Amino acid sequence: MDTWGLETVIDLRECDHDAITDVNIITRFLKDLTAILDMEPYGEPIIKQFGKEDKYGYTAIQLIQTSNITAHFDEKNNNAYINVFSCKSYEPIDAVDFAVYTFKASSNDYMVLPRGNSFNMQF
Repeated sequence: MDTWGLETVIDLRECDHDAITDVNIITRFLKDLTAILDMEPYGEPIIKQFGKEDKYGYTAIQLIQTSNITAHFDEKNNNAYINVFSCKSYEPIDAVDFAVYTFKASSNDYMVLPRGNSFNMQF
């Protein structure tokens, strides 16, 4: 199978509230995950806290030389939604395990998507 890149989509549930609301933990997570996956960061992470009502929380982006890592944190329900996309090969389970560990998630789901192939999806 010929792919251009790989995307790992991670959903974390019942995270530690203090972890997902601490900009220092989020920053460290992005920097450490970049190193764990042997990726090269492109600049510093961008981290902003915003939203309304039940859609409030941090959004974080770490550009990497081969694409990006993004994370969105749901402060009301203590959930996290993380995407790792890279055209450089990496082990998806390493990203999942580190995210679960860092944010102390009680459960998670993830899927790995090869990108750049032709596929039909209807919505």
